[in-house]
Parts: sequence; C-alpha cells; structure tokens
Amino acid sequence: MQTIYKICNNFEWLSACKNGIYHGSADDLRDGFIHFSTAEQLQRTAEKHFAGQADLILVAVDADRLGGALKWEPSRGGALFPHLYSDLDPETVLWTLPLQNDPEGIPIIPMDRMAAETR
Repeated sequence: MQTIYKICNNFEWLSACKNGIYHGSADDLRDGFIHFSTAEQLQRTAEKHFAGQADLILVAVDADRLGGALKWEPSRGGALFPHLYSDLDPETVLWTLPLQNDPEGIPIIPMDRMAAETR
C-alpha cells in the first residue's frame, strides 16, 4: 500500500463527506484532476500552495484503491506526482487530520505519523 495525501480546506472536505463525493478544490477543477502528493512531496506542497491559509485538513488515501483513475505525472522539478482523474469518494480515505500553521503560516505536516505508516 502506498499512501498519498491531499491538503484541502476543512469546509470543502466536510461538504464532501456530507455529499458523499469530493470534486476537488478550485485549482483541481481548473486543472481537470485532483492534486495529491507523496509523503516526500508534501512539505514543499504545503509551503508552495497553502502558506497563509487557515482551517486546512490533511487527507490520507491508499493509492491502490483509486485504480486506473490515478496517474503519476511529472510536475514540480520533474518529479512524478499522483493526479486523480475522477472524483474522490470520502469512504476510500484512510484518515484525516486538521493541520495547524507554524508562526510563518506554513501548515505543519505530521511527519511522525506519516513515517509510522511506512514501517
């Protein structure tokens, strides 16, 4: 199992859970797929795309459960990033965790929890 991660607005996520489907953020909708990151990519994603944003949640997903709609494509620096070309069913999520920001406004990624998953 490989876990991939999505940072999103908590309100958007709660709405997705209520409605039974997550369509993605405004950026995802614009790009035509839901952006995910691996554990190694997540901190830079938080710094680049979520600095200064409050009320964020980290969503962990088993990549194997997403099937052929998940594509690994080059992005930042040529690294392969997981992109989901479908909506996300909240029932497929392993866990969620509210994120806090550091003093500079960068979301704090729970690396200890993520490291425990890879053991």
